[in-house]
Amino acid sequence: MVNNEIYEIYAIKYAHSERRTGDNFIGGDAHDGPMPLDYFVWAITNKKRTIILDTGFSLDTAKIRGREYLRNPGVGLGMIGIEPSKIKNVIISHMHYDHSGNEKLFPNAIYHLQDSEMAFCTGRNMCHETINHHFSEEDVVAMVRRVFAGRVKFHDGTSELAPGITLHRIGGHTMGLQVARVWTKRGWVVLASDASHFYANMEQGRPFPIVYNMGEMLEGFKTLNMLASSPKHIIPGHDPLVMERYPTVGPDLKGIAVKLDEEPRVNK
Repeated sequence: MVNNEIYEIYAIKYAHSERRTGDNFIGGDAHDGPMPLDYFVWAITNKKRTIILDTGFSLDTAKIRGREYLRNPGVGLGMIGIEPSKIKNVIISHMHYDHSGNEKLFPNAIYHLQDSEMAFCTGRNMCHETINHHFSEEDVVAMVRRVFAGRVKFHDGTSELAPGITLHRIGGHTMGLQVARVWTKRGWVVLASDASHFYANMEQGRPFPIVYNMGEMLEGFKTLNMLASSPKHIIPGHDPLVMERYPTVGPDLKGIAVKLDEEPRVNK
């Protein structure tokens, strides 16, 4: 810990989708009601470096998938002073369409991906429409092209990306889903991405319905708590409560960007 650098973390909201509680838990939910999804990209930054976690999807994809598109993730990053063309490192939590799109947004970046995720999205599992529906063929092909261009660094399990930033394979939701553990002024924050879509998934032990390996997903909830300084240091991948619990970056960015290295408004 003595060599760790301290980072600020931002969640930038770029899209939205209306859903019901029954859509967000395996087995549905007895108290069915509205439970929408927000879509984010995340920025991890200090004076030495800025690293982006996930790249979102495009307007064209939003139209195809029926999602409410609020802004391109690059525009959202620009609103907090981050220029995508200057980014040197991008972490891809997993290759689902809403986390790995916008092919040309980071032209100078190295992409960080788990070995098992690349094998997953280019192997026999993609022969099944039930699984491949959540991937974009063009996004996968774009990642393959980056491999041949020398712009992908593969990781196998746990690795240190920079002092104070580590990557951890969780699996479950996809074969190679990884989370980022980040050292901040309030301790270890874990950007869970889709290891837990909502706070409720991990808090109640009720997985989101898109699952590659149920056992890994359930064990992943334990791993998130082990990696984070406390449960309130875990940031789920799609929960609108993130925008409510964390302080906005500024008055002009309400509902757009919040700071995750600050203490949440509720003690959870």
